[in-house]
Amino acid sequence: MCELRSYDRPPGRQRGKDLGVKQIELEGLWGRYALEHDREAQGRLVAAYLPLVKQVASQLSAGLPGHIDGSELVSYGLVGLNGAIERFDPRRGTRFESFAATRIRGAILDELRSIDWVPRSVRSRAREVDEARARLEHELGRHPTVEELAARMRIGEDELRRHLQQMSNGSIQALDEHWSAADTSADAISLLEVIPDPGAVDPQTVHETTDIKEQLAAAIAALPERQKLVVALYYYEGLNLKEIGAVLGVTESRVSQVHTAALSRLKQGLQAV
Repeated sequence: MCELRSYDRPPGRQRGKDLGVKQIELEGLWGRYALEHDREAQGRLVAAYLPLVKQVASQLSAGLPGHIDGSELVSYGLVGLNGAIERFDPRRGTRFESFAATRIRGAILDELRSIDWVPRSVRSRAREVDEARARLEHELGRHPTVEELAARMRIGEDELRRHLQQMSNGSIQALDEHWSAADTSADAISLLEVIPDPGAVDPQTVHETTDIKEQLAAAIAALPERQKLVVALYYYEGLNLKEIGAVLGVTESRVSQVHTAALSRLKQGLQAV
């Protein structure tokens, strides 16, 4: 199967000859498809005009968010190309490239709208905000304030902030897309690496807790032996005051006095630290 692309050929006499051959081959394929709806001819026509799909997809991708893959646009455009081939009538004298480009572009835009959850009114307002911001930046030589932008658009500041919030909610950032700091001094990182994990332990909290535990351990170690024993049996072994009294051979009220004295010493020691 010979390639039917009439693109990317070097200039010169040979190019003109090649284009003539390709044109004859294309006309033959169109004739086969028009008479017989030959599927092989249709497939070769799709291959021949695939560069046109890529060209239209490339033009559209320039104004789209970075998370949209160019190969997806090409696949959407192929649907439009197939539809154009099925509906094209060479006898009308219209250039197929012009006929198909409109349908390829429409197929891509239709598919993008179908997967876009953001209302068209929000997209339209976003374009108005971007245009007004760009004009102000050109005039002022800096980023405009919310007040200046609202005045240019002749809307209230609260309304503008609401539009900006809606625009922010409609934006997508790929989690695995890498980006660098403005001064390029840091290594590139992905958004996934900087999103906080609600279930993760805060390092500062861990440090503070460890520090408090060390201070508390030091304060307990400085207690008299009987107070230290009562604290250990009560808080570490889980015994109640009556059980501790039985272990030490004293009354429950005496254990309560020792326990109170121990807590008072610990409080004073931690406050001093």
